[in-house]
Amino acid sequence: MSALSEDNMRTIIALILGASCMVVLHALCPDPASLKDLNGNKICARLFKDSHCGGEALDILIGDDVPAVPSRWKSRASSLVVSSHCYLTVWSRINKQGSKRKFRSGIQYRLKDVPKGGRSLKGLFGNWDNEIAAYYCTCC
Repeated sequence: MSALSEDNMRTIIALILGASCMVVLHALCPDPASLKDLNGNKICARLFKDSHCGGEALDILIGDDVPAVPSRWKSRASSLVVSSHCYLTVWSRINKQGSKRKFRSGIQYRLKDVPKGGRSLKGLFGNWDNEIAAYYCTCC
Protein backbone atom coordinates (compact mmCIF):
# COMPACT_ATOMS: atom_id res chain seq x y z
CA MET A 1 0.00 0.00 0.00
CA SER A 2 1.45 3.38 -0.95
CA ALA A 3 1.44 6.43 1.27
CA LEU A 4 -0.98 9.24 0.49
CA SER A 5 0.50 12.14 -1.42
CA GLU A 6 0.49 15.57 0.18
CA ASP A 7 -2.15 16.77 -2.31
CA ASN A 8 -4.44 13.81 -1.54
CA MET A 9 -4.04 14.39 2.18
CA ARG A 10 -4.97 18.08 1.78
CA THR A 11 -8.05 17.09 -0.21
CA ILE A 12 -9.16 14.64 2.47
CA ILE A 13 -8.64 17.21 5.22
CA ALA A 14 -10.58 19.83 3.26
CA LEU A 15 -13.49 17.40 2.79
CA ILE A 16 -13.56 16.53 6.48
CA LEU A 17 -13.46 20.21 7.51
CA GLY A 18 -16.18 21.09 4.99
CA ALA A 19 -18.46 18.35 6.31
CA SER A 20 -17.82 19.51 9.88
CA CYS A 21 -18.76 23.09 8.99
CA MET A 22 -22.04 21.92 7.44
CA VAL A 23 -22.92 19.99 10.59
CA VAL A 24 -22.26 23.11 12.69
CA LEU A 25 -24.28 25.35 10.34
CA HIS A 26 -27.24 22.98 10.37
CA ALA A 27 -27.04 22.74 14.17
CA LEU A 28 -28.00 26.44 14.46
CA CYS A 29 -31.55 25.73 13.32
CA PRO A 30 -34.08 24.71 15.97
CA ASP A 31 -35.83 21.36 15.71
CA PRO A 32 -39.32 21.79 14.17
CA ALA A 33 -40.73 19.37 16.76
CA SER A 34 -39.67 21.61 19.64
CA LEU A 35 -40.08 25.11 18.18
CA LYS A 36 -41.22 27.33 21.08
CA ASP A 37 -41.12 30.98 22.14
CA LEU A 38 -39.21 32.26 25.18
CA ASN A 39 -42.16 31.34 27.46
CA GLY A 40 -42.19 27.73 26.25
CA ASN A 41 -45.32 28.06 24.10
CA LYS A 42 -45.40 26.29 20.74
CA ILE A 43 -45.12 28.66 17.80
CA CYS A 44 -46.07 28.05 14.19
CA ALA A 45 -42.84 29.13 12.52
CA ARG A 46 -39.71 31.25 12.87
CA LEU A 47 -38.10 33.42 10.20
CA PHE A 48 -34.38 34.25 10.26
CA LYS A 49 -32.58 37.16 8.61
CA ASP A 50 -29.57 35.02 7.64
CA SER A 51 -29.26 31.63 6.01
CA HIS A 52 -28.85 28.55 8.22
CA CYS A 53 -31.08 30.15 10.89
CA GLY A 54 -28.64 32.91 11.73
CA GLY A 55 -29.19 36.53 12.66
CA GLU A 56 -32.34 38.07 14.07
CA ALA A 57 -35.47 35.91 14.31
CA LEU A 58 -39.19 36.62 14.02
CA ASP A 59 -41.60 34.22 15.75
CA ILE A 60 -44.85 33.52 13.93
CA LEU A 61 -47.71 32.46 16.18
CA ILE A 62 -50.28 29.79 15.39
CA GLY A 63 -53.08 31.41 13.38
CA ASP A 64 -51.10 34.55 12.52
CA ASP A 65 -52.56 36.14 9.39
CA VAL A 66 -50.29 39.05 8.45
CA PRO A 67 -50.96 40.84 5.15
CA ALA A 68 -47.86 43.04 5.62
CA VAL A 69 -44.85 41.95 7.68
CA PRO A 70 -43.35 44.58 10.00
CA SER A 71 -41.28 47.05 7.96
CA ARG A 72 -37.96 45.88 9.39
CA TRP A 73 -38.79 42.34 8.21
CA LYS A 74 -40.23 43.12 4.77
CA SER A 75 -38.18 41.17 2.26
CA ARG A 76 -35.52 40.25 4.83
CA ALA A 77 -35.97 36.51 5.63
CA SER A 78 -33.25 34.17 4.36
CA SER A 79 -34.15 30.95 6.22
CA LEU A 80 -37.08 29.55 8.20
CA VAL A 81 -38.31 26.74 10.40
CA VAL A 82 -41.94 25.55 10.44
CA SER A 83 -43.18 23.62 13.50
CA SER A 84 -44.38 20.03 13.31
CA HIS A 85 -47.94 19.72 11.96
CA CYS A 86 -47.90 23.34 10.76
CA TYR A 87 -48.00 25.15 7.42
CA LEU A 88 -46.63 28.59 6.58
CA THR A 89 -48.03 30.25 3.47
CA VAL A 90 -46.05 33.25 2.24
CA TRP A 91 -46.50 35.90 -0.44
CA SER A 92 -43.91 38.07 -2.16
CA ARG A 93 -46.00 41.26 -1.95
CA ILE A 94 -48.06 42.86 0.79
CA ASN A 95 -51.80 42.15 1.02
CA LYS A 96 -51.13 38.56 -0.07
CA GLN A 97 -50.29 39.53 -3.63
CA GLY A 98 -47.54 38.33 -5.93
CA SER A 99 -45.95 34.90 -5.82
CA LYS A 100 -47.25 32.43 -3.22
CA ARG A 101 -45.57 29.46 -1.54
CA LYS A 102 -46.67 27.01 1.16
CA PHE A 103 -43.96 25.59 3.45
CA ARG A 104 -44.63 22.40 5.41
CA SER A 105 -43.13 21.44 8.72
CA GLY A 106 -39.35 21.42 8.50
CA ILE A 107 -36.27 23.55 8.02
CA GLN A 108 -35.44 25.65 4.99
CA TYR A 109 -31.76 26.47 5.50
CA ARG A 110 -31.50 28.79 2.50
CA LEU A 111 -34.52 30.45 0.93
CA LYS A 112 -32.17 31.21 -1.95
CA ASP A 113 -32.54 27.52 -2.88
CA VAL A 114 -36.34 27.73 -3.11
CA PRO A 115 -37.45 28.84 -6.58
CA LYS A 116 -40.48 31.04 -7.10
CA GLY A 117 -43.06 29.60 -9.44
CA GLY A 118 -42.58 25.95 -8.46
CA ARG A 119 -40.01 23.30 -9.26
CA SER A 120 -41.00 22.99 -12.90
CA LEU A 121 -40.00 26.61 -13.59
CA LYS A 122 -36.61 26.14 -11.84
CA GLY A 123 -36.29 29.67 -10.52
CA LEU A 124 -37.33 31.43 -13.72
CA PHE A 125 -39.05 34.01 -11.49
CA GLY A 126 -36.26 34.22 -8.90
CA ASN A 127 -36.16 32.64 -5.45
CA TRP A 128 -37.62 33.27 -1.98
CA ASP A 129 -34.52 34.80 -0.38
CA ASN A 130 -35.48 38.23 1.02
CA GLU A 131 -38.91 38.01 -0.64
CA ILE A 132 -41.48 37.33 2.11
CA ALA A 133 -43.83 40.30 2.47
CA ALA A 134 -46.97 38.62 3.91
CA TYR A 135 -47.82 35.32 5.60
CA TYR A 136 -50.45 33.06 7.13
CA CYS A 137 -49.56 30.23 9.51
CA THR A 138 -51.74 27.37 10.69
CA CYS A 139 -51.27 24.13 12.59
CA CYS A 140 -53.33 20.91 12.65
